[in-house]
Amino acid sequence: MFEKLAQLEKKYEELSLRISDPDVISRQAEWKKDVMAHSELEDVVAGYRRYQKLKEEYDGDMELLESEDDPEMRALAEEEAAGLKEELAELEETLKFLLLPKDPNDAKNAIMEFRAAIGGEEAALFANDLFKMYSRYAEKQGWKVEVMNSNITDIGGIKELICLVSGKNAYARLKYESGVHRVQRVPDTETQGRVHTSAATVAVMPEAEEVEVEIGPNDVKTDVFCASGPGGQCVNTTQSAVRLTHLPTGIVVSCQDEKSQLRNKEKAMKILRARIYEAMQREQQGDISSMRKNMVGSGERSERIRTFNFPQGRVTDHRIGLTLHRLDSILEGDLDEIIDALIRDEQVKLLKEGGGA
Repeated sequence: MFEKLAQLEKKYEELSLRISDPDVISRQAEWKKDVMAHSELEDVVAGYRRYQKLKEEYDGDMELLESEDDPEMRALAEEEAAGLKEELAELEETLKFLLLPKDPNDAKNAIMEFRAAIGGEEAALFANDLFKMYSRYAEKQGWKVEVMNSNITDIGGIKELICLVSGKNAYARLKYESGVHRVQRVPDTETQGRVHTSAATVAVMPEAEEVEVEIGPNDVKTDVFCASGPGGQCVNTTQSAVRLTHLPTGIVVSCQDEKSQLRNKEKAMKILRARIYEAMQREQQGDISSMRKNMVGSGERSERIRTFNFPQGRVTDHRIGLTLHRLDSILEGDLDEIIDALIRDEQVKLLKEGGGA
């Protein structure tokens, strides 16, 4: 492990020189790639250097114990050495996790899709609650949320909404959220106070770059139509809405939120590219998919991953058996405890699979 850490430190130092080289900076695409690689190594190199410093201090204390006769000095050295030994063991465990293979998509932006499932209007209202929850979480992380396309019900529920979440490690944090989210609560329309169970689905995909998904000019059929929605200028009067059909895969994407046909097409292409990229990955990584199913879940929309129980004020993640009795704060976007637990669970299981070797 330490040989690998030394190699990564050397690579980090080389990248540090490269990203400050004016010649490399002038080649922006190459420079951005180096900056990203440099950033990805920061945590593991900082941890390794911290380990080296503590190890030097520990070795110094052990040498002192071998040569020192003064009882007081020996007692101080023993106490300090014991503390350093414990800290070194903890840091070594942390370094094992930091050395686990990274998902190449982790640094990407995320495209999230929200859809009402079982439960009619109540499911649509819950889908809207989920969108608001993730929007608040994104705000806490310093990310930007841009709605790409939406289909809103008359009372403010979401039949379907697609958004782009932009920011550092957005996909890395949100990728565990794909699946069925279930809600148990008394709907506003319920007159007898009965608890209903409804559900909404969330899908999370990495935003794909144009170079990663090549779409030929003859691969896409474009249709334009009048946008539909709750009134407003241009709705049902101009053909601003766009529907793209990817002929090789049959994937269809529609966008109508913008008044501009061009903007709707740009957004639809982003969504289309992400869906094609996701399909390509699923095809190439069937074995990884089955492995992930044993970890934090498959990421399939049909998999129930979480329950929001309003009468008991609790949220349960079924993949790792985590239950938190603070539903209100979670709906306000306080999701780090859940997401951190999911990440840790996957890391532990990857270590058991030998992923950190």
